[in-house]
Amino acid sequence: MAATSTESTLKPISKKKSKSKINEASSSTRNVESRPSPTKETPSAESSSSNASGSLSAVASPPDDSIASSAPTSVPNPTSERLPFSVYDLSHQTHKALEEMGFKTMTPIQAKSIPLLLAGKDVLGAARTGSGKTLAFLVPAIELLHRLKFKPMNGTGIIIISPTRELALQIFGVVKDLMVHHSQTFGIVMGGANRRAEVEKLVKGVNLLVATPGRLLDHLENTKGFVFRNLKALVIDEADRILEIGFEEEMKKIIAILPNENRQSMLFSATQTTKVQDLARVSLRPGPVHVDVDKEEATSTVTTLSQGYVVCPSDRRFLLLFTFLKKNLKKKVIVFFSSCNSVKYHAELLNYIDVPVLDLHGKQKQQKRTNTFFEFCNAESGILLCTDVAARGLDIPRVDWIVQFDPPDDPRDYIHRVGRTARAGKVGKSLLFLLESELGFLRYLKEAKVPLNEFSFPTDKIANVQSQLEKLLQKNYFLHKSAKDGFRSYLQSYASYSLKKIFDVNQLDLAKVGKAFGFAVPPRVNLNIGPGKGTSNATNKKRRREGGSEEEEEEDQAQEVVGQEEEQEVSRKEVRRDNKHRRIEALGRRKVQKEVYKKGEERKKLEASGEQWSR
Repeated sequence: MAATSTESTLKPISKKKSKSKINEASSSTRNVESRPSPTKETPSAESSSSNASGSLSAVASPPDDSIASSAPTSVPNPTSERLPFSVYDLSHQTHKALEEMGFKTMTPIQAKSIPLLLAGKDVLGAARTGSGKTLAFLVPAIELLHRLKFKPMNGTGIIIISPTRELALQIFGVVKDLMVHHSQTFGIVMGGANRRAEVEKLVKGVNLLVATPGRLLDHLENTKGFVFRNLKALVIDEADRILEIGFEEEMKKIIAILPNENRQSMLFSATQTTKVQDLARVSLRPGPVHVDVDKEEATSTVTTLSQGYVVCPSDRRFLLLFTFLKKNLKKKVIVFFSSCNSVKYHAELLNYIDVPVLDLHGKQKQQKRTNTFFEFCNAESGILLCTDVAARGLDIPRVDWIVQFDPPDDPRDYIHRVGRTARAGKVGKSLLFLLESELGFLRYLKEAKVPLNEFSFPTDKIANVQSQLEKLLQKNYFLHKSAKDGFRSYLQSYASYSLKKIFDVNQLDLAKVGKAFGFAVPPRVNLNIGPGKGTSNATNKKRRREGGSEEEEEEDQAQEVVGQEEEQEVSRKEVRRDNKHRRIEALGRRKVQKEVYKKGEERKKLEASGEQWSR
């Protein structure tokens, strides 16, 4: 390995000796380079071996606990050799687009699903993230429109429902590339976008429509001139995620409104939960074909992903993160946090101390989220701080590291987070931060067939910037306020975890947690936040609407109550300061006016006496 390598700052613990050290690497500023078509899926490729330091070996996998469905018909495994798209009788336009996009062979989910969907079957698909399922449903859908010679006057023939705006935009980007040589029209409707512009396009006729559930239901119920009576196929992507974020009622209404006569349906989900099975029963025709490419796999994550965890006390968490990011500035890194305010604070702090980062969370306006997403996609290197708004389905090119700074509440969320790297045969690495009290979460990950190795870190190699951090917060009012919001939201999110025996907020050392946020003395926080994730699922899932943050609505309400006195005090100080400034300005203006008046009077007297006026 070259001396200037910026590979992992952490290495797995050796069984003989624990001598792992943080690799010395030359730090540099981010090199951001634009690349075309960031939304394209990466062409399928064979796994390549990693020569990076700190590679992990998989642990023995536990017994298979995957959920098997008895209702749908199963499909035999595809051959290990990848088939080319040319084996199917696709239109010339689709073949040409696939060639231009760089896709020649099919992934297993594509090889299994495409022939069934071309034959008109309903499909219930289960595939791990990064498996290429977007093309698996788009190619048959576009071919269906082509064969039926759909025109704008026929209205909408295909509807694709996506859980989040970012994923909808990504699918729409692939649609644009695939339909570049087709005459059919396509469009997208989603929350946060201009509704009037969407209505105009729908009335003109959109043959293939990508949508988020809430905005789609809005148009189905309220947009006159939206022709969907000729609907031929319905695609539900990331069905488990759609249900998790609280769209169950909307999905029931959408399916009830849409015509089901001769309608082909495709439902794809990374996990087959009871609610997903219920949704499949009402949306698919009887006897759908069940396609599962992961059933025989030993692990729930791809084999090209090296995964590890590090046990770190609360007061050292930010210091370790800071050291890690400084050593990996030339890499492409995604860091996951549990709340919007925590993302916001850490982004402001890191940018202030010259570690350039981007941030993505549910409290941002849609245009900001879209711009950030595409900026990070186009970047050769960079760091993205985000909530789980970016955890599902998004195909971000060339991600080297996934860092879970705040652990997820569920192994499924862990799997989806790490799915942002090691996609389509590429290699990737992930790092999970855990407290000593949180090690029980590893048992759940093992049961979910997730292999992790423990990483060690020498404490003497961690950048000790704690005193500078505390001084910075004392001097900078805005960072101090942002840190307080982040600290509060972190604790509120932690208190809402469903695995209470592992993530017990009462066991946290608040003084140490406060130090991680830059406080010498932690601020007071009210943890009366109402029902959490295990006690009121419907309420909690509604808070994640349209890809928002995990506790977005909960945080807003808590901040209104808990921070009301603080905000009032800040407001009073600002009013006093503004009044003082206004008084000073008024005194200054009066002084200037008096001087001008005095000079004017003197000039009048001099002019009256016939003397020449001079300054």
